[in-house]
Amino acid sequence: MPEYRAIITGASSGIGLATARRIHADGGTVALLATRAAMLDGIASELGDRAFAVPTDVSDPSQVSASIERCFELLGDVDLVVNSAGVDGPSALLDITDEKWARSIGVNLSGPFYVSRESARRLKGGSCIINIGSELSFMGMGLYVDYCASKAGLIGLTQALAAELAERQIRVNAICPGPVDTPMMEAEIAWFPNPDEVRQMAVDRVPLKRWATPDEIADAVVYMAGAKFATGAAWSLDGGTTAC
Repeated sequence: MPEYRAIITGASSGIGLATARRIHADGGTVALLATRAAMLDGIASELGDRAFAVPTDVSDPSQVSASIERCFELLGDVDLVVNSAGVDGPSALLDITDEKWARSIGVNLSGPFYVSRESARRLKGGSCIINIGSELSFMGMGLYVDYCASKAGLIGLTQALAAELAERQIRVNAICPGPVDTPMMEAEIAWFPNPDEVRQMAVDRVPLKRWATPDEIADAVVYMAGAKFATGAAWSLDGGTTAC
């Protein structure tokens, strides 16, 4: 496997953490970005050599600018940028505050834009950016207005970046998972008064009748990073939910 030099956001948990571990296990070097500094330090220490903690709130453009500069100092050239940071949480439309809306758009859409923009200043031809979308990039769902809007926007961002950066031979793609067994998903389920029932409903609506694991999405990231003729693509990895 290629030994990627990768910047990974949302690297303290879930898909981002699984991706960092997979790339590092393959011999790669990883810069870990997330807001939880102590947790990031622990993960970097656990991984050992070739892992660097760079605490960052991706919704803050000034933090992103400084952090991406630091990542390139640590890694040298970068082959892969993975925008995995995300926030979620159900809310009825009339309960979505301006602050919650701004946070969803800030982390899920503006964050990938800021990280991609600052990375693109320095990326060389042959590198790639992978954005982690969602099945809700392609479909609406009640109680998730802010999340759906942010993830749908991420597909437009992915395609526009791919179109603009193609002449520099920088590829930009998205992977759009269905439900994934992560702490964020568990916190989401816990919001409901009947979490066991909701969890089973979330499994039953997937044609494959299970959730994905974070490692399965990490495997897809590595595969997509090596797909040299793919750019502007949005890969649904949702157990068939949006197709069946």
